[in-house]
Amino acid sequence: MVHRRMPKPAEILPLLRPAPIRWDATERRLARAANIADLRAIARRRTPRAVFDYTDGAADGELSLSRCRDAYARVEFTPTVLRDVSEIDTSRTILGQRSTLPFAFAPTGFTRMMHTEGERAVASVAQEVGIPFSLSTMGTTTIEQIVDIAPDVRRWFQLYLWRDRAHAKDLVQRAADAGYDTLMLTVDTPVGGARLRDVRNGLTVPPSLSLRTFLDGARHPHWWFDMFTTDPLAFSNLQGTDGTIAEMINKVFDPALTMADVEWLRGAWPGTLMIKGIQSVADARRVVDAGADAVLLSNHGGRQLDRAPVPLELIEPTVAELRGEAAVLVDTGITHGADIVAAIALGAEAALVGRAYLYGLMAGGRRGVEKTVAILRGEIERTLALMGVTRVDDLRPEHVHLRPNG
Repeated sequence: MVHRRMPKPAEILPLLRPAPIRWDATERRLARAANIADLRAIARRRTPRAVFDYTDGAADGELSLSRCRDAYARVEFTPTVLRDVSEIDTSRTILGQRSTLPFAFAPTGFTRMMHTEGERAVASVAQEVGIPFSLSTMGTTTIEQIVDIAPDVRRWFQLYLWRDRAHAKDLVQRAADAGYDTLMLTVDTPVGGARLRDVRNGLTVPPSLSLRTFLDGARHPHWWFDMFTTDPLAFSNLQGTDGTIAEMINKVFDPALTMADVEWLRGAWPGTLMIKGIQSVADARRVVDAGADAVLLSNHGGRQLDRAPVPLELIEPTVAELRGEAAVLVDTGITHGADIVAAIALGAEAALVGRAYLYGLMAGGRRGVEKTVAILRGEIERTLALMGVTRVDDLRPEHVHLRPNG
């Protein structure tokens, strides 16, 4: 028999603690995001379908992207208990300089299309946090503007050696003059991948007002208002590139790119040279022998060759082949701080994050990018603590393995 009684007011009052009222709409949205998947869901609601699909999508059947994410789902950690983990050090030396976190912001094209703050928001957050920022050749902010926006951020420049080599040489010189310390040559784009979501959405830059986009725009008036009332959306480091995404890619990407171009660039660039888009151990060896200081294991976020190799699975054999001759970094499919921890434990020097911060940017501009970093930082710290590891630098292959498929 249960004995019941009336609770005293003093017992009830401590339980009546309503959540603080957030008057700012952006703050309310971001407060509900507990992980990157939540930011993605907010981004999907906040942006036109074509814009979201450009960020979220990949090539053909999107198998490369899904396999990359499946690989991170196969990660199994080996924790050690009874360790003092009251202090966690997330810093990491990346390409010769210390970073507060073991990842950098990857280069992304058309960034102001996701949110009008674009690269300005991303670079300023990178500066505030103390991590590297990468500007894309296809960016919507100039090489020089980034210096004005974030003068103290560590700057990397991603280069497409497009058909007009004179223009590429000019970009390289501008990056050097502006204090960019790392040049990231992308080599997995002889032609553009079949990004079917973009084809079906008829995506153009600047966006065109077809009946379909007009109707979709009625659901996202804030996005269209921002686009029409701020600087025109354009590729700030290129000229004459209006049109569909496929048309612009075919103007910029060069199917004639060879190892001779890597050797030429090594002679022309005074800083760190990273080759982005390496998808085999043999190619990693070739570019390092040609003078590369670092390789970025990447399948372009699954946006080029579908059924491409999974970068995470290439880390260990690539590190074993290069034996410290060059740094090994990795991207694609990273949506959780534990993914970054796993990549470093397997031997990567650092990871590059792209889609994750773009989801944050679409969800809330600069504050959304800050939220992305806060989420990833918290996940890295928590994962390390639960593994019994106090420093990112202490991660080793014995801390992780990949479970067999299935």
